[in-house]
Amino acid sequence: MKEIITGAEALMRSLMNEGVDTIFGYPGGSIMPVFDAMYDHREDFRQVLVRHEQGATHAAEGYARSSGRVGVCIVTSGPGATNTLTGIGDAILDSTPIVVIAGQVASNVLGTDAFQEIDLVGVTQPISKWSYQIRRAEDIAWAVSRAFYIARSGRPGPVVLDFTKNAQVAQVAYEPATVDKIRSYVPYPKPDADAVKAAAELINRAQRPFALVGQGVELGEAHEELKAFLEKGNIPAARTLLGLSALPSDYPLTMGMLGMHGNLSCNINTNQADVIIAIGMRFSDRVTGEPSTYAKQAKVIHLDIDRAEIDKCVKADIPVIGDCKETLPLITALMEKGNHKEWIDSFADYDKLEYERVIDKALNTKEGPIKMGEVARCVSEATGNSALLVTDVGQNQMFACRYFKNTRPHSVLTSGGLGTMGYGLPAALGATMAVPERTVCVFMGDGGFQMNMQELGTIMEQRSPVKMILMNNNYLGNVRQWQEMFFNNRYSWTPMMNPDYNMIASAYGIPSRLVVKREELKDAVREMIETPGAFLLHVAVEEEENVMPMVPPGASICDMVLE
Repeated sequence: MKEIITGAEALMRSLMNEGVDTIFGYPGGSIMPVFDAMYDHREDFRQVLVRHEQGATHAAEGYARSSGRVGVCIVTSGPGATNTLTGIGDAILDSTPIVVIAGQVASNVLGTDAFQEIDLVGVTQPISKWSYQIRRAEDIAWAVSRAFYIARSGRPGPVVLDFTKNAQVAQVAYEPATVDKIRSYVPYPKPDADAVKAAAELINRAQRPFALVGQGVELGEAHEELKAFLEKGNIPAARTLLGLSALPSDYPLTMGMLGMHGNLSCNINTNQADVIIAIGMRFSDRVTGEPSTYAKQAKVIHLDIDRAEIDKCVKADIPVIGDCKETLPLITALMEKGNHKEWIDSFADYDKLEYERVIDKALNTKEGPIKMGEVARCVSEATGNSALLVTDVGQNQMFACRYFKNTRPHSVLTSGGLGTMGYGLPAALGATMAVPERTVCVFMGDGGFQMNMQELGTIMEQRSPVKMILMNNNYLGNVRQWQEMFFNNRYSWTPMMNPDYNMIASAYGIPSRLVVKREELKDAVREMIETPGAFLLHVAVEEEENVMPMVPPGASICDMVLE
């Protein structure tokens, strides 16, 4: 005989059935029966009370991207639900599997503008893989299983469950459900043998092949398959921002980072390659620059699990649809052993120029204010280049991603598609809970830090060992850079009057240290790494430093400004 339980308890059982061990959330009126049921499951889930619902979504993202599992957050209706929208939008653009469960008013008052009612399904359908309203307790087990299947399968993404209050309190004869197939939903397309063969033949004929590696390699756990492909073909590779840890920073065939603030050699040789192999990347405008000038000389092979990405931004001569963990070995098996030494050597002159004009100044300046690049490199080296890097958005993001080195997969968490300021702190919190064995370092600017600074309270309560590096230049630095370069130095609304961040950290019981002088930096970084638990390293950096090199808006990807 089936056990009769409430819908709220059925949700708990369903989450346990999916292997959930951590829930980020914030209670409220329309979700209170669920939180009451959670009280009886304190031993089954790590229940994390965030300080804002946006923080819950970003923490779930950090948990998901660092572990490969689905992140979960539970919030109330109305403003609780709408506060999650930024995180849901961030997750859809960066292919992050999270399930957001929001309370909703009872079914009998839907559409009456009841207190804290919002049409969450209507609002979130454009920014989620699936958005569904649970109106009956009988649908809970099925809906939860389907939500997790959709969130984690194929190209991952966010799923939203809108949970009416009557379904939470109703009695139901509970039975676990398992959804592993949905009609018309094909998360793992079968590779086309002709496309695979054509791709291998084109690569075999190439004189200057170039692999552009994206986050799809990380999502598909295809790290070793990628290396086997590159090594057999002797093919140089560049990584997108989200694909940075798809290959170790010191991997011999890694040429650097693509994009607006990427490496000079990678961007220029994109427009010199005769064959481009795009692997799990979507040709973002930040990678292509002006589309009309992008790689017109090259034949393009595009490997992607999502058919919608093919020809969306760049026309593919040979599309290979499927999971790259499956398609890469199929292509590799048909490839001849390659030798492209002269082509690979051509990157060196551009690297030398970038080092002399940009990198040396960013890392080795001995006088004047501390620079952001040297902070990132100092922290990276102090952790043996093995820490998990989380960034906020802005100049801190670009400097950290350029100069922080990685040696392991799933080592770079950053907001790419949406560019969400405030992402960094809660995402780092989530990462510490997913992979507690790793050192998690989050780089933030003074603007982004203040957007979700309330999550210091969550870090305090959870004793989360987040190593926080605040690079404070008293500006909204990225916007200020654009104002300097393209708006005649008119710094409109970008100077920041800042609080005493060290006093704020102290109020939360978090140790901190302010660094103003360069000669103090290494010792302060050592203190941060060696201090158990959370730590705020507050570094006063050069106020008007610019991230270079840079592709100006509207310019070709190879027309980079170096200084």
